[in-house]
Amino acid sequence: MFIQMLLGKRDLFIPYFKFRIVNHNIPDENLLEEIFKLRYEVYCLERHFLPVEEFRDGLEHDDYDACSTHVAAFTHEDQVIGTVRLVQPSHNQPYPFETHCSIFEHFEMPDRSMAGEVSRLVVKKNYRRRRGDSMEGVSAEFIEKGDAQITKPKRNGRESNSPLLLLGLYHQIYRYSRKNGIRYLYAAMERSLARCLNKMGFSFVPIGPQTDYYGPVTPFILDLNELDKRLNAENKLLAAWFTDKPLPRKFVLKTLFKHLRSDLSFWERQ
Repeated sequence: MFIQMLLGKRDLFIPYFKFRIVNHNIPDENLLEEIFKLRYEVYCLERHFLPVEEFRDGLEHDDYDACSTHVAAFTHEDQVIGTVRLVQPSHNQPYPFETHCSIFEHFEMPDRSMAGEVSRLVVKKNYRRRRGDSMEGVSAEFIEKGDAQITKPKRNGRESNSPLLLLGLYHQIYRYSRKNGIRYLYAAMERSLARCLNKMGFSFVPIGPQTDYYGPVTPFILDLNELDKRLNAENKLLAAWFTDKPLPRKFVLKTLFKHLRSDLSFWERQ
């Protein structure tokens, strides 16, 4: 682990997971199948949000997948354990949230070329840290205690109170959006998830009333320009990581030393 981090092969913030983007213009059919399989496990078998009989192939997918960019989170053994997508529908197609949520009369939607919707966010059940964690890997403890553990991942990726997979998935969405001229992100989600994301710097603003859609969800929007301002003002370390700028040397050395000590302790026990 330490040597791989020293050589830059693992992320200092989230060293226990890998992430890949599947662009809808260059589909990876094998990876998409793994993503749809995980969504089927969570949405159909576990949560019963969607009827099993509609997906007899064991793959949950819909009409929006063809106009979506997908992100997959992996273990270092290449098992898909989390996913999210960024939907950019055509001009004659509504955003997914518009099919079940209404918006406030005063809200003006930004130009569609600058916006996308984050949806189908799930984490594999056995990679949620505690019983009762949400399907996005968020624990009630994190919502209550805040973001103290965000930059302090533990050895096996599960000991921390921070939803590291969630942070990693949103990091990939951020990077893709910035590279492709997307400034605004919509999301229809429970308010508890919005509070969790807010603790990590993502200030989602409600744009409509709460709706009952497989549970209470609210439509939100995030302005990535405002996210940049907030992170630069409140958490420069996280801001540097999000924008792929060099991390402070003190943080790098401290993190590498911590993992070296952890690795040495591991081998001494063998």
